[in-house]
Amino acid sequence: MDVDILLFNINRSIQLLPDEIDFLIPLLQSKSLEAGEYLLREGDVCRHVSFITHGCLKTYYINENGNEHIVDFLIEEWWADDLYSFFTATASKSTIKAIEATEVLQISKINLELLYQNVPKFERFFRILFQNAYISQKEQINSMLSSTAEERYKLFIQKKPYANKRFSQKDIASYLGITPPFLSSLKKKLRQLNVD
Repeated sequence: MDVDILLFNINRSIQLLPDEIDFLIPLLQSKSLEAGEYLLREGDVCRHVSFITHGCLKTYYINENGNEHIVDFLIEEWWADDLYSFFTATASKSTIKAIEATEVLQISKINLELLYQNVPKFERFFRILFQNAYISQKEQINSMLSSTAEERYKLFIQKKPYANKRFSQKDIASYLGITPPFLSSLKKKLRQLNVD
């Protein structure tokens, strides 16, 4: 189990003592996913929060026409979950699927509560984590509602410069709320302007 990357991530927000690390590690479980495998399926209850140590996932919804609408891409050092499903123990409306071979470290809700009780500073860590997730979600919604496709693409590439190498054009178009042909023409236009 590769916990070093997780500990590095945690230590950006809180400093852990050796005995606190020793308490944390047995509460984690490791999970491997091949490309195309699911971390969470629509209709299942999200029972873990998962830290990505290697690989890439996408979170998406299926609309009434059966089309996939991607709401996030998740890479190394990010957390993957459906917080609403996790905290309410209700069926998830989203799906989280591996884009490439992925390794995650997971903690269950019961173990998270144990962690809060025995290492109280983790409440601060996860509060910051969940606040940042909420802020990111609101920024994305605001962007989808108030920005042009070109503005959304530029912001996306600015925030995720690795995107064109790791994600398919179809997935990027879905995330941006545009069609793949429109994305191609947008990228061509930006290349001509030397922006892409």
